[in-house]
Order: sequence, then structure tokens, then C-alpha cells
Amino acid sequence: MTMFDDRGDAGRQLAQRLDYLCGQDVVVLGLPRGGVPVAFEVARALQAALDVLVVRKLGVPFQPELAFGAIGEDGVRVLNDDVVREAHLDGDDMDAVERKQRIELQRRAERFRRGRDRIPLTGRVAVIVDDGIATGATAKAACQVARAHGASRVVLAVPIGPDDIVARFAGYADEVVCLATPAYFFAVGQGYRNFTQTTDDEVIALLDRAQHDFAEAAAIDAAADPPLRDEEIQVTAGSVSLAGHLTIPQNPVGIVVFAHGSGSSRHSPRNRYVAEVLNQAGLATLLFDLLTPTEERNRANVFDIDLLAGRLVDVTGWLAGQPDTAALPVGYFGASTGAGAALAAAADPRVDVVAVVSRGGRPDLAGDSLARVGAPTLLIVGGRDDVVLELNRRAQAAMPGECDLAVVPGATHLFEEPGTLEQAAVLARDWFINQLSPAIAHH
Repeated sequence: MTMFDDRGDAGRQLAQRLDYLCGQDVVVLGLPRGGVPVAFEVARALQAALDVLVVRKLGVPFQPELAFGAIGEDGVRVLNDDVVREAHLDGDDMDAVERKQRIELQRRAERFRRGRDRIPLTGRVAVIVDDGIATGATAKAACQVARAHGASRVVLAVPIGPDDIVARFAGYADEVVCLATPAYFFAVGQGYRNFTQTTDDEVIALLDRAQHDFAEAAAIDAAADPPLRDEEIQVTAGSVSLAGHLTIPQNPVGIVVFAHGSGSSRHSPRNRYVAEVLNQAGLATLLFDLLTPTEERNRANVFDIDLLAGRLVDVTGWLAGQPDTAALPVGYFGASTGAGAALAAAADPRVDVVAVVSRGGRPDLAGDSLARVGAPTLLIVGGRDDVVLELNRRAQAAMPGECDLAVVPGATHLFEEPGTLEQAAVLARDWFINQLSPAIAHH
């Protein structure tokens, strides 16, 4: 049964289902080539910016259909740790595959962009659009790359796909919108009357039209007061230089340094979302990679709390030497193992930390340092994260200062359930505002 005249018709129908996104900070991302004509109509209806999302899968050597990760523009790389482990891949193996795919990615990006900059996704809703889903491998890579670029929410939107599409993308997209899921699905083209191949030139022309017709207005920051700084930086920590993202809103009341959990980075979509909530409340944020890429390859470093806490102490000292942040009271936000590092650092006499928040954290990993934490601390735990909840209760009992435990009903360890991460972000925001705002008068 034919459902769409062509990709333009499919895009217009898809846009009707996505009209609830009107007015939100949306970037529509078409997967080249066939996804771009569909995405163009969606972006036009939503009056949103349109861009291409150029991604490449990283295939296991000798088994290239099995992806161990994906890459995107601006050096973004995401890895599937399970596949890396099971395929016994080392750094040289992965680097060789990435070098080859990076060349092709760069070629395609230059072809489609023609000197245009990639539209920033940090803190925005990324709507990833294709003309349909067959295996879903490229779309999964696209979801991962959009998160790594800092999108606060990822919506996958397609006209046609298999009937298990929602299950396939669990953990990749926050939401899946698919207009048609035929019982007998064998190819994307079965839903189209006209399914001729989209050319590179057509993609380029649509991107040009979008920029001239509506994207420029959509790309203007809706905030009345743009941030003083919102940029990627290099942070000095001891003898190494670490990649970070610093955001300083107008008239900040403090700065929150993020310590992510094992296997994560400054691109963590959950921490990016929390950071955006804090920024909107007038708090500066610094998300940084606790380890260099070389250090990350040794998994023991990921759980070395002393090393990670030392990095937090060094970065806090770095902030004290920066003109924009020197006068700001400091808070720490730790997730998972990062919470143990944040509390261990907060106990260090070399830093003055005013408040700590742990989200789904392992404060117990701070060990004996818990007894020396003086900063008011909020422990946020999911109500269904039973083991970690008990560990947090024990940690709370071991801490001499002010320490509150907030349980988010229905949440598991990663706060993936609808609305739970939002609750955690609000709890963190209120805690930091209450603790850091009075402190700014004393700095």
C-alpha cells in the first residue's frame, strides 16, 4: 500500500505529527541523502533550523557490518564498549578504522556544507529525520552522534519503518515518531509512489533554501541575554590538558563543575541536560573529560577515585585563576562513579567547595573522605535503584555535615524513565541556588 506520494509529501505528513515541537529550541537533522527532502518539510513547518547530520559507522575489522562505534563531525566519536570488549579491539585497531572513515566523513561534510558551519546542538532538541528505517544502523549512529554533540533531547522521526522500531531505538532516541509500520515491511520504498534517488545537488539546494527561507531566524538565540561564554576549552589539570565545555550565563551566581561517571564524557546527554537547567537558573557550568583519550583506554583509570578527585581539585584551581570565574562560588555535580570523586575532592583542603550534588551516584567510593566533607550535600537516587539507594543511605550516615537524600519515585539508575531526569535536574538546581547564591556575597 502506497502511503506517500514522494519524500516531500512524507515530510509534510510527518510535520503534522511533530507540531507539538513548535516553539521549542529545535534543530531538524536530515540524514543524507534521502532524509533531507523529508527533513526540509519538517523544518519548514516547525520554523526550525535545518542541517545535515553526517555520520559514519565504525565497523569491526573483518566484520564491518558489526559496528563498534560511530563518528561525527568536530572529532566526535562514540564507542560501544561491549562490542569493543567482545571483539578484543585495541586502540590501534580502532584508530585505523576511524582514520579511514574520518576521511570519508570529511569528504561528505565538505560536499554538503560548502563552507557552512555545523549548527550547534548543545542544549537543543535534535529531530533526526530519514526517509525510512530499514536496518536502523545508520540512524542509531546518528542518535549517538547527536547526543555527543550536546543535544538535550533526541527525537527520531521517519515516515515508515518496521513494527518494532520503538524497541529497536530504546536507549538511542528519547522518542520515536513513525507514521507507518506495515505488517509486511520489506523495504523503505514500498511506502512511496515516487522513490527516485536523491542527489547530492538536491541536498545542497534544499540546505541553501532552508538557510535563506527560515533557518536564519530559527538559529537566532531565543534567550534575551546570550551567555557570556559558551565554548569548548582546554583545561589544565596537573601535567595534562583536558577537553571541557564552559558555559557562563549573564550575571552568574556560581559555577558547577561536573564529574561524570565511568564510560562517559563531557558529551554525556544527561549531564548536558542538567547543565542547561542550571544555566537557565543563572549558574555557570563546566563539563570536562576527567581523563585524556589515552588514559581512558586503561579501564582501571575510570575507577581510580584518587586520580579523578585530583583532576577535580586541579580544575577547580584552574577556575580560580580565570578572570570570568575566579570570584564565583563553586559546586560539584557528580554522577555514578563521578559522585565518589566529587565528594573526595570536596574534602580536599586545597579547594573551597560550597555545595555538592550526587545524581545516581556512588558516594561510598569516596571512602574515608566522607568523614571530612563539610559542604552541604544532596544525594539524588532513583526509587528503583535499590542497591545504590542503600549505599547512599550509608554514605549519608557517614557524613558529618548537612546531607539530604532525595528519592525520585520510579527512577532506575540512569533516570531514563519519562520525567525522572527532569525531577533530578530541578532538585539539583534548587540545591545549588540555595547554597551558592548566599555564598557569592562572601567571595
